[in-house]
Amino acid sequence: QVQLVESGGGLVQPGGSLRLSCAASGSISSINLMGWYRQAPGKQRELVASITSGGNTRYAASVTGRATISNDNAKNTVYLEMNSLNSEDTAVYYCNAARGSGYSVTSYWGRGTQVTVSS
Repeated sequence: QVQLVESGGGLVQPGGSLRLSCAASGSISSINLMGWYRQAPGKQRELVASITSGGNTRYAASVTGRATISNDNAKNTVYLEMNSLNSEDTAVYYCNAARGSGYSVTSYWGRGTQVTVSS
C-alpha cells in the first residue's frame, strides 16, 4: 500500500554534506511516522532520525546537530540532510514508514541508497 524510493546517495568527501530523498506513493495519508535508518557492513540497522505526522523529530545521538529530517507534503517526499560526514556515516540508508497504532503497526521499507564517505 506504501512504496518508498530513496535517492541522493553516492560518494561524499569527509566533512561534506548530502541530502537524501524518500519519495512515497500509495496510501501515504495513513502514515503516522517516518524515519531514516542506516546499516553499515557487519552492523545492525540503526535509526538515524524520525519524524511524526505531527512534525515531531528525533535523532540518534551520533547525528544530533548535524542531521535534519524534514518533509514536503506537496511532493510526498521526506528528506534527510547531513553534514560533517565522516567514514562512520558510510552505510546503506533506508527510508521507513509506519502506520497504525494500538493493536497493529505496519512498517514499509525502501530498497535503500548507498552513502560512501571517502576521499
